Amino acid sequence: QVNLAESGGGAVQPGGSLRLSCAASGKFLVFNTMGWYRQAPGKQRELVAAFTRGGRTNYTDSVKGRFTISRNNAQTAVYLQMNSLKPEDTAVYYCRVVVAGWGTEFWGQGTQVTVSS
Repeated sequence: QVNLAESGGGAVQPGGSLRLSCAASGKFLVFNTMGWYRQAPGKQRELVAAFTRGGRTNYTDSVKGRFTISRNNAQTAVYLQMNSLKPEDTAVYYCRVVVAGWGTEFWGQGTQVTVSS
């Protein structure tokens, strides 16, 4: 089993910042990909940012220049620094990892991000 513990969500005003964290269990596991998705009410879950298997970063166009994904050296935690937040960023944000060798994906419990005046 792999557990993903998310934190860092909250309510902020437009233009504010938040930093999301996701810590992955399974100390001896290697994760091929680590990333963040979000889902707004009534909408489909979408990719926000992710590390690919090759170590590159991908961002959805709407967050480029505002969000930055990073991870720790052990590659057991992934973070999302969110700056210049907009109301349309309001969603539940989910951490996702894929375990090397297994090819199995695991999701965090989600953390709410609300951006409003």
